[in-house]
Amino acid sequence: MKCPRGRYYRIFREQIRAHQFGLREQFTGTVEVDESYFGATRRRGDPGSKRRGRGSEKQPVFGVIERDGRVFTEVVPDCKKKTLQGLIRGKVALESVIMSDGWVGYDGLVDVGYDAHYRIRKAERAASGHPAFVDGAVHINGIESFWSFAKRRLAMFNGTRANFELHLKECEWRWRKDHDTLVRELTRLLV
Repeated sequence: MKCPRGRYYRIFREQIRAHQFGLREQFTGTVEVDESYFGATRRRGDPGSKRRGRGSEKQPVFGVIERDGRVFTEVVPDCKKKTLQGLIRGKVALESVIMSDGWVGYDGLVDVGYDAHYRIRKAERAASGHPAFVDGAVHINGIESFWSFAKRRLAMFNGTRANFELHLKECEWRWRKDHDTLVRELTRLLV
């Protein structure tokens, strides 16, 4: 017999997803953007390659975070320029300052109207002997921290392929909130 708690958790996650998608305000100020890949290193029983990131069979996810603020994530079919820039134009205000890594999918953001776009090129900085992840105020540590939080949280479920988006939106909703705030917000969402 299935546990009835699972049904309630799914209802909670569906309400959270609806709430998160209902937030229409654009992100402003200093905004970090990044893509990440979720999934197993390799399939069980398959001795094949242990590729990471682009070119693997993992699920690509795109994320936007305001410095010390909200997070937005979306499961994407790929991390091509057209896909990423379409999401950025929809979620980030034009007067925002965008921080990203060196991925070519972010090329041309200033050309489409954004005031400023700064990049942290990790590989180039590491090769030159500088700290790889920060150059003054230019970094994407906030979104990288969120990816770490989400992957740790999702690892507790030993795979969430069927309900991946629900779990991802729950992580987005939980980001940097204490237990009492989460309980108050969930109660408000369910009433």
